Amino acid sequence: MLYREAGEFKTSYAEDNATFPLKLDRWAYRLLLVVAVLVVPFLINDYWVNAVFLPFLIYAIAALGLNILVGYCGQVSLGTGGFMAVGAYAAYKLMTAFPEINIAFHIVAAGAITAGVGVLFGLPSLRIKGFYLAVATLAAQFFLVWLFNRVPWFYNYSASGQISAPERTLFGVAITGPETHAWATYLFCLAFTLASAWIARNLTRGAQGRRWMAIRDMDIAAEIIGVNPLTAKLSAFAVSSFFIGVAGALFFAVYLGAVEVGEAFGINKSFLILFMVIIGGLGSIFGSFAGAAFMVLLPVLLKNVLAGGLGWPTDVVAHLELMIVGALIVVFLIAEPHGLAQLWRVTKEKLRLWPFPH
Repeated sequence: MLYREAGEFKTSYAEDNATFPLKLDRWAYRLLLVVAVLVVPFLINDYWVNAVFLPFLIYAIAALGLNILVGYCGQVSLGTGGFMAVGAYAAYKLMTAFPEINIAFHIVAAGAITAGVGVLFGLPSLRIKGFYLAVATLAAQFFLVWLFNRVPWFYNYSASGQISAPERTLFGVAITGPETHAWATYLFCLAFTLASAWIARNLTRGAQGRRWMAIRDMDIAAEIIGVNPLTAKLSAFAVSSFFIGVAGALFFAVYLGAVEVGEAFGINKSFLILFMVIIGGLGSIFGSFAGAAFMVLLPVLLKNVLAGGLGWPTDVVAHLELMIVGALIVVFLIAEPHGLAQLWRVTKEKLRLWPFPH
């Protein structure tokens, strides 16, 4: 009986078009932010940060970026892992070349460099689409991994071929390196995740978002009514790659600390983030977070319940995880293409009408 909009009156277009038009939604969102910023940092330890929170926050940024390109603009991409590698190696080169600059600026600059690379590999989208564009971005994935493996300049001529994040601090608190604190790395990634969600939400609800969706729905009709496909598609690649580059930089510098490009940013990473977008919901900001949470929490749940609690072999649990994810992708593509986001929207509508659901 609490989830109602009776008695709530909109007196302006801005109020009617708000992200959270219902007062209960707004208060729930604010409460969630307060808990995330002021409560969670005091309760978490290294296990929860490394197993749940950091992967969720970083993958949510990457899923946001891919969702802008695939869900909002309709441009298929299988090169997410490669673009994350660009962000990681850009952050590494910037951190080693300019050690006196704040690490936050390095992360943002790595995203900007990835945006430029994304525009370059997005040029084929002006001529091809669908399956052919997917193959082109898949080629970008393999090319970028090969480039970072074969050109020693990118890993500073290290004998092992790995890159390791040098120790960096923010306001005197270690963010990278062996002396980091769980709450500090969590809040650092949380700040980037909240900023990314705010930017993505405003872009997709504005004029630029309508251009992307017009291209997605019917590019020829969009061009007839005045949407420039060149700027629309390339801007989607740029914004998407920026978010993915930021996620790659955080994944390398804050989460792992040391990476080898083939293991950390291979084709499996591209498919993982694509699965997050499909399961969470194409064309939905909330879906990006829901898909990232599902794909991060599922392995943790299976390992703790089946392997830790019931004593199942870890290899069996790993195969079971792949089977569950694959089955869910097929089910969502057939029964509910808009994923968890649509299920959440339907649930909210039924709650608003309860006890008279339609």
